[in-house]
Amino acid sequence: QGQLAESGGGFVLPGGSLKLACVDSGRSFSELPLGWFRQAPGKEREFLAAITWRSENTWYADSVKGRFTISRDDAADTVYLHMNNLKPEDTAVYSCAALVKRYAFSWQYADSYDYWGPGTQITVSP
Repeated sequence: QGQLAESGGGFVLPGGSLKLACVDSGRSFSELPLGWFRQAPGKEREFLAAITWRSENTWYADSVKGRFTISRDDAADTVYLHMNNLKPEDTAVYSCAALVKRYAFSWQYADSYDYWGPGTQITVSP
């Protein structure tokens, strides 16, 4: 079974930028949409962005639209999340997953996804 793994997290000052990567090491999800979520302590998992195979479609949560950009390199089996103008409220564990339940607007619901990576911590602080 394939596995997704995130990288690129760390500490960043407010206003800074980070680029996360989600690698499909087993090439198991190459034709599935992949999504990014985050979860802050004491909060529910929050949808951020998703992208289809061949980058034909992208979706964003309103809370990150204009600051975050999702992209995909199918040849490298990698999905990226480019994050700009980071704020302290962006502090969370960021995870990627494969969209396995496809119905209208399913891309925004965490229970539509499976094969979650372990996550990478992002801390935004002065």
